[in-house]
Amino acid sequence: MVETAPAQCYTVTARTLHWITASLVLFMLPLGLVIANNWGGPLQDWLYNLHRSIGALLIPIVWIRVIYRLGHAPPRLPDDIPPLQQLAASTTHWALYALLIVQPFVGWIGVSAYPATITVFGLFDLPSLWHEDRAFSNQVLFVHSLIGLAIAVLAAAHIAAALHHHFIRRDGILARMTTG
Repeated sequence: MVETAPAQCYTVTARTLHWITASLVLFMLPLGLVIANNWGGPLQDWLYNLHRSIGALLIPIVWIRVIYRLGHAPPRLPDDIPPLQQLAASTTHWALYALLIVQPFVGWIGVSAYPATITVFGLFDLPSLWHEDRAFSNQVLFVHSLIGLAIAVLAAAHIAAALHHHFIRRDGILARMTTG
């Protein structure tokens, strides 16, 4: 066990954007699994609409988060964390950002090519991004599922690392994104 001084905290804005994104993504992953396997029963269409709506909502949230992050450097990791682990943390964060930017657009293109409408929480329809092409839609939605799997793996690694820092290292890394 390594006892170190508490790490500097993320801003309230960064923490809020993180937890909104995390909550939506952690809800979307199992929801995507349910709808992809047609486990929704009589709620299947409603679940598809919910998945599409949350995906549309994630587009501006993730962009705001990335833009905010580019203008506000995160707190430094403690110096006793090996450089390779620091590189892994940075790579995981940026890979998650990249996939979270790409994922909803891949889904939107796949749904457009199906063709289906994306009605965002019953309020408005998003425009189609692609012409009707079911074969292309199947391919794109397969890629969408692979990206979802990659997001799940990276999120699991991120969560495992945070828990390791909290329970094993006890170095305050998790607290800087929770309580500040």
